[in-house]
Amino acid sequence: MSLPDGIVAVVKHDCPTCELVVPALAQIRESGSPLTIYTQDDPDFPAGMAVVDDTNLDISFHNDIETVPTLIRVADGVEVERTVGWSRDGWRSVSGVSDIGAELPEMRPGCGSLSVDPAIANELRVRFSSVPLQARRVDLATLEDPIEAAFDRGWSDGLPVVPPTEARVLNMLDGTSRNPGDFVCDVPPDLAPLTVEHVAINAVMAGCKPEYMPVLLAAVEAACSDEFNMHGLLATTYFSGPIIIVNGPIAKAIGMNSGGNAFGQGNRANATIGRALQLIVRNVGGGRPGQVDMSMQGSPGKVGFCFAENTDDSPFEALATTRGLAEGVNAVTLFAGQGPSPIIDQLSRDPESLAKSFAGALKAAGHHKLVIGFDAMLAVGMEHGRIFAEAGWDKARLAAELDQLLLLDSDELIRGVGGITEGLPEAFAGSQLPKYRAGGMNIIHVGGPAGLFSSLLTGWVGGAKGSELVTKEITP
Repeated sequence: MSLPDGIVAVVKHDCPTCELVVPALAQIRESGSPLTIYTQDDPDFPAGMAVVDDTNLDISFHNDIETVPTLIRVADGVEVERTVGWSRDGWRSVSGVSDIGAELPEMRPGCGSLSVDPAIANELRVRFSSVPLQARRVDLATLEDPIEAAFDRGWSDGLPVVPPTEARVLNMLDGTSRNPGDFVCDVPPDLAPLTVEHVAINAVMAGCKPEYMPVLLAAVEAACSDEFNMHGLLATTYFSGPIIIVNGPIAKAIGMNSGGNAFGQGNRANATIGRALQLIVRNVGGGRPGQVDMSMQGSPGKVGFCFAENTDDSPFEALATTRGLAEGVNAVTLFAGQGPSPIIDQLSRDPESLAKSFAGALKAAGHHKLVIGFDAMLAVGMEHGRIFAEAGWDKARLAAELDQLLLLDSDELIRGVGGITEGLPEAFAGSQLPKYRAGGMNIIHVGGPAGLFSSLLTGWVGGAKGSELVTKEITP
């Protein structure tokens, strides 16, 4: 909303500095310069001077008034200069009155504008927003608890959700440069169209901060790709869900945890980004447990599983780099899995021994007789990582070693061997088989500095019959 040409002042009666500058305002008026005074709280202040009523705060909101008094010089409808509070030099420059406020102190700080008062700022944001929100409004009864209402309407994952008010959704949308109505993808299993606004609504419900939006948007796009096969992942009776691994400077910028307890509780970004993705699949895509989500036992990770890879002092290149992106690019990689299952080796001090420990755990994933079908992600801890670093082993060297160690004698995998009915058909006897398909076993570096532990994130069926890893660059 444009301001009139000349000198514009924005004041409020409930501000000592605004009362202080009344004589200075009179000097500007007497100088002959066009003066327009907007008052935020009292149409009769300043007394005896013509004022414009801005008690609805329309002018203040649209002209970014954060402090009163604010003095602005406008020419041809364009703001040329402004000063806030009282500063004799500032008011002299804006007003052009050389002796302005000679009897006043040199300077005084102003007061907060009513348009940024926390008690009403969100109300103003909703009232004056130019962002068109299209989602259906749900009116609650006067005595209805909004958190309980979300439970009753099936919008929750079993935990309380943050009510997605218009103000909260608008604030969430500040975290992305995309327009609210922009199409993101179709969400399985219903293939329901998802907009940026829908993402923001579920991000609010999950407890996200606006700066998490670019990560969440990339994760949603990856999860809803054909390669990831979110519908199949939901429909399986297996345990898995989407695991989000974040690489790049954005992880630190938004406060993600890649160190101690990275897979656990206590970090807002980790917990809420993963949760928001699952809420989107549930609330937009229709992927509800017991309906399309048919997991027999499930996993706590299906509430949300998200963390950053620890690339500080890592012996390995980042997962996103291994996946083909340039080093340092912000990216998410989605893996269909569950876990973690601990790998304990407190005694190995050489990489060959430690690799054998890893291989022992990797052989047992799913079932020690079942090969090729399931993917896995080896999460190497920092103390184990230092053993490889000191020996000069990079990720490719460790992967090559594990490939050899995970080449298994099929005669040990046949049904009935060892008194175990589970296993491969007799037709596979007399050969060697890899535990994992090519590209099905991935390596990351994550965790805190203490503890000779690593872990295994076991996966779902990999490849065309299941899920592929999907890596997506994060954009604003």
